[in-house]
Amino acid sequence: MTIAQDQPPGWSAPARRGPITLGRVSLIVLVLVIIAILTSTTYRPDTAPRAGEQAKFDPAKYGAQTYEPKVVPAIQEKAVDIVTLQKAIAADPDAAGQKYGARDGTGPYSFAVSLTGTAGKPESGLLEVKVPELDDDTRVSVQIGPAINGTALRDAVGFIKFGQFTNQVEYADAATALNNQVKAKVLASLDPDALEGKKVTVVGAMTPLTADVLTVTPISIEAAS
Repeated sequence: MTIAQDQPPGWSAPARRGPITLGRVSLIVLVLVIIAILTSTTYRPDTAPRAGEQAKFDPAKYGAQTYEPKVVPAIQEKAVDIVTLQKAIAADPDAAGQKYGARDGTGPYSFAVSLTGTAGKPESGLLEVKVPELDDDTRVSVQIGPAINGTALRDAVGFIKFGQFTNQVEYADAATALNNQVKAKVLASLDPDALEGKKVTVVGAMTPLTADVLTVTPISIEAAS
């Protein structure tokens, strides 16, 4: 026998909910964990360095950040007259290197150098310059491109060391990047043919193997007006 109870008009019994099962609780927890992970995760591009990794070496960026702000002032400050250098190298290469040059390790010394002389005819990427105070058998040439060879700019400044780079490839790329800056900043607007027969002043760097063949990578070439 059911005993009727008075209820307010419009009242109905609440729907009975099923019990909260362990599986349902696990699903809720999993959703909350996923939301927490998504809101706390920092996304990075594939090219970004991972934790503990060095950023990939960018030669063009290195050249732009190093050439004008650092290399050019260092070469200008350290530049020694080529006549003084040539005589010192001819007399004692090691002593000349220790006094005027720089090197990383046991390789040949590189020198910051300045010279003034009469420009000859450009040939094979070189502009020969006749320096009056030097003997006739001493050949002085300035690299004018399109190819700029060697590592003289990198090595003559004294502050660029192999240990600053990950490997030999990056070290070589740094030298090439500086040479590329010479092509862009010094040689792009230069007319070598117009210099023939004119007095020129050059500042740059060289890594001579002998005292009678001196090839300069320029940071500036100025013709007398």
